[in-house]
Amino acid sequence: MLDIHTLHQQFCQERLDFKGNSPKTIYWYKAAFRRLLAYKPIETVSELTRPLVKQWIHWGKAEHDWSAKTRREYMKAISLFLDWCVVEEYVQDNPIKLMDRPSLPKRIPKHLPLDTAFELLDWTIHLKYPYQFEKKRAIAIIATFMFTGVRKEELRSIKTDDMDIGNRLLTVIEGKGKKDRKIPLTDKFIPIIKDYLKDRKRLKKECPYFFTAMRQDSQMGDKVIYRLVEKLRTKSGIYFTPHMLRHTFAVLMLESGCGLYELSKMMGHANISTTTIYLMATTDHLRREIAKHPMNNYPRFKR
Repeated sequence: MLDIHTLHQQFCQERLDFKGNSPKTIYWYKAAFRRLLAYKPIETVSELTRPLVKQWIHWGKAEHDWSAKTRREYMKAISLFLDWCVVEEYVQDNPIKLMDRPSLPKRIPKHLPLDTAFELLDWTIHLKYPYQFEKKRAIAIIATFMFTGVRKEELRSIKTDDMDIGNRLLTVIEGKGKKDRKIPLTDKFIPIIKDYLKDRKRLKKECPYFFTAMRQDSQMGDKVIYRLVEKLRTKSGIYFTPHMLRHTFAVLMLESGCGLYELSKMMGHANISTTTIYLMATTDHLRREIAKHPMNNYPRFKR
């Protein structure tokens, strides 16, 4: 039998080639595997037992204060590897497949209230930038997060053909889980995008990616968003992250009356239960619903 290191390398390569996992996901599989073997060096997959994984998870919580989410993700990474070993007939079964996972706390997603979202957009618009294109691009980046709810890597991967202004649609190609989705564009968002495209054309940028680098005619670097966020946080005093802007989009959409199913489609969630977490962050929809209570019509109650 091949040693466990070789098997795990094959597993990662097959997940990359055949399952379409992203390099980030593969990195996470490898990180979990390295941490397990750092805790207990083993040579064969048959040594990867339920008691070993249970002891490792207990140790991670006690010694390194691993969160419930981290422990769940590590267990998932190891379990997927063992599932693959079963399919490839290296072991007969996955000893941790039915093992209990740590429960995740139900936390309200961190987001910006509407007035703070407006303030952040104002800061983005009125901040001083060395170059006009840098300013137009910065405004378009923050607006895209706020008006579409896309993820950071999805934003970087948008191509010019994906932003269909004529049909007022953004198509996210192969978002998380390799799924495509369409997000309608609003009246307030379109002029921001047109303004950016006008300056992009002025500089004769022909790169297929929508957000381009400053000096080269190529895809915008992965550090651009990080530097922009740091600059805005420092100047405005508003703490936020790109993912918080995604949460902000979701919460504000629900508060404005958007249906949960429709929001789930725009967010690109595989399961609508993922979208329901945003219900914890808003009470406006609850106020609208409680107003429908039939006892509100009780004649003896006076306003």
